[in-house]
Amino acid sequence: MVERLIGAARKAAVAELKGWTEVEDRDAVRKVFHFGTFGEAWGFMSQVALLAEKMDHHPEWFNVYNRVEIILSTHDVEGLSPRDIKLAHAIDAVAPARDRK
Repeated sequence: MVERLIGAARKAAVAELKGWTEVEDRDAVRKVFHFGTFGEAWGFMSQVALLAEKMDHHPEWFNVYNRVEIILSTHDVEGLSPRDIKLAHAIDAVAPARDRK
């Protein structure tokens, strides 16, 4: 069973993420990725979809042309969990170098 990250554990987990920010009105993190073309953005989304499916943990995302915004939160615990942190790291591993900062 997955547990919600709280207190010092939550703070430490969020601190290890690069470029991810906390969502102001909910217990989640978000990051925006930028690409040269729509095709590059779509390819990235395809890679993330495969990772998410393998992990059985699916992000919320929004795509407009060359921009992809991803929001991670665990619905089962109504907030941030270790599953979100793990998926964020996996997403960063396939992201363009400029978005790994």
